[in-house]
Amino acid sequence: MKRSEINHAIEYVMKKLEEAKFPLPPFAFYTPEDWKKADESEQEIVDNMLGWDVTDFGEGDFKNIGLTVFTFRNGNFHDKKKYPKPYAEKMLYVMDGQILPYHYHWYKGEDIINRGGGELEITLYNCSPEDFADQEGGRGGKQGTFLDTDVEAVIDGKKQTLPAGGKVILKPGQSISVKQGQYHTWQAVPGKGDIILFEVSMTNDDHVDNRFYEPKKRIPDVNEDEAVRHLMFADYKDYYLK
Repeated sequence: MKRSEINHAIEYVMKKLEEAKFPLPPFAFYTPEDWKKADESEQEIVDNMLGWDVTDFGEGDFKNIGLTVFTFRNGNFHDKKKYPKPYAEKMLYVMDGQILPYHYHWYKGEDIINRGGGELEITLYNCSPEDFADQEGGRGGKQGTFLDTDVEAVIDGKKQTLPAGGKVILKPGQSISVKQGQYHTWQAVPGKGDIILFEVSMTNDDHVDNRFYEPKKRIPDVNEDEAVRHLMFADYKDYYLK
């Protein structure tokens, strides 16, 4: 992605959240200079990947395939002694018509909540046991496998059984629980507007816990076509305590 796209995406979401009266914590607005002045007291933000994250999944088409994320809180399953928090909370901003590619998680179960805006269409498949077991191949870009089996879902606390490839529409206020190993994709229903989603989940590490059906880059390469105005978690290493 171009840095200019990332800067614009973050500023666009900041504006939309302000309009919707969804406040963000102070570190959401840190400049690169603020990060250079930060000290060890803010190590948890860095270690647990809190803050902004913008991705086009390596597709080069952010407007249509992408996501802007702000992580408020997260534990760390690599160092549970230091960070014992077993949960995470994220804001997932989906622009009108924007798509999230098919993927699942090995470790993370999650609730996806439509907090306001348009309508979200989610499509679900089960993965095969072989697919789930092959973590090395999954992280290495090997194509996944959909099963032609019914999918169990819990929508607003109500258990439902969907056919393979079944779709669910989440209107504002509605939520769905997604289990480990359940392939899911979503799209903000075109013409219904942007969506402010929230994710409440188990501890998350996006470096290792995304299994895409087709090979994708969860954390894209960045073309530095303009100066950084807002850091993503992938940028912390270049600014924090430097």
